[in-house]
Amino acid sequence: MAIIRQKYEGQLDELVKDLRRLGLRVYRNIDNALKALSENDRNFAREVIAKDKEINELESEINEKVIMLITRQQPIAADLRLMIASLKIASDFERIGDNAANIAEIRLRAKFVDNYVLTRLTTMGKLALLMLNDLNSAVKYRDTTLIKEIIKRDADIDDLYKNIVNTTYLIDNDPFVAGQAQLASRYLERIGDHITNISENIYYFITGERYESSNL
Repeated sequence: MAIIRQKYEGQLDELVKDLRRLGLRVYRNIDNALKALSENDRNFAREVIAKDKEINELESEINEKVIMLITRQQPIAADLRLMIASLKIASDFERIGDNAANIAEIRLRAKFVDNYVLTRLTTMGKLALLMLNDLNSAVKYRDTTLIKEIIKRDADIDDLYKNIVNTTYLIDNDPFVAGQAQLASRYLERIGDHITNISENIYYFITGERYESSNL
């Protein structure tokens, strides 16, 4: 019995490690997608796009592991929360990966050389990367206060998104590039939303409470 339990706990540990590995791959792809926007060589953007396949495959592996654990084991409440949260977190990571690949695809159509555009897009991306980095620390130390702070930071990304979409400077400068910049900002805004979803699911796993109900 003890051996079976030990194996079960090892499988849960592997699940958490897989999620961390998925998060790291997503983090790198966001960072590289941002760099691709101003790269001279389009091949760099193509490499970022190709990496999305690895993210999709790892998400599928996580889903299969969770299904196997639920069907073969009888998880207690805390373990079940971890499994359900893992499914949702992996799904959000996969969607973040899709958005990062979409940003890289923009580079195949246009190159941003204007500092006004690049600064705002890069800032949105850096804010998202900081959210992910701090979320990793919050999980490590089970810091729910930091998780709440991370969730609130998504508003900063939303503000920059609105700034890019509403600015006349972009439209007057080059309509096509303006449209691509607005599209890139939309993908980055969605990345922020997905990080918020991940944060809320981690909050639920740690506390057993839904984030919304705990902050009324």
